[in-house]
Amino acid sequence: MAIVNATDQTFVNEVKEGVVLVDFWAPWCGPCKMIAPVLEEVDRELAGKVKVVKVNVDDNPETAGKFGVMSIPTLFVFKNGEVVDKTVGFQPKEALVGLLSKHL
Repeated sequence: MAIVNATDQTFVNEVKEGVVLVDFWAPWCGPCKMIAPVLEEVDRELAGKVKVVKVNVDDNPETAGKFGVMSIPTLFVFKNGEVVDKTVGFQPKEALVGLLSKHL
């Protein structure tokens, strides 16, 4: 499954079903660039079990504000539309897979 880019308008629909990893990021953020290939690996490894969604905080300030995103990257785990976990900063693939596995 491909990584989805969500907007303020599409966000709720993207996270309403199943387990979703949401990456709040910006193009100018160094750690965000570092975690991008990790998210692609997670997306491939957990395809069919987890959906990966990215939200550009510069383009979608409403959604970032709603979830109190203060630093990026901030990653939220949603399960059926509800936040069930959160982590801030670069995370290696193993840490993200472990975080997600708790909610599958």
